[in-house]
Amino acid sequence: MLGAYRKAARRNIDANLDFVLTTFPVLAERRNQLAGSMSGGEQQMVAVGRALMSEPRFLLVDEPSVGLAPILVSRMIAKIKELKEERNLTVLMAEQNFNQAIKIADRGYVIVHGEIEFEGKTAADLANNETIKQYYLGT
Repeated sequence: MLGAYRKAARRNIDANLDFVLTTFPVLAERRNQLAGSMSGGEQQMVAVGRALMSEPRFLLVDEPSVGLAPILVSRMIAKIKELKEERNLTVLMAEQNFNQAIKIADRGYVIVHGEIEFEGKTAADLANNETIKQYYLGT
């Protein structure tokens, strides 16, 4: 999620910071706290917020649910979806939590041992695939 600042983003740094702190209000409360001393969920917010500072058109998110309490997973996924829609971001996300991932996905892939096993053109394609349900969701 890290990247260089674009020139346009540098000109808007104050507005971008305001946007990040509005998007993740807990970060405003912890503004002077070192990120390493924050909870896992707060550190994820810092990572996403840091990426948003550069006004990206593309957001790469790796396992946003790892180490988070279930309620924080839902909030983080909802926030990524909201950002995707409101900022017209392209989001490429690697996520093992299938039920959360399909909340964001326009398209999805199941990768097994480095190979694409299944491809869904829509989240519904993946959610309704019987093989995925049987092997990956335990149904």
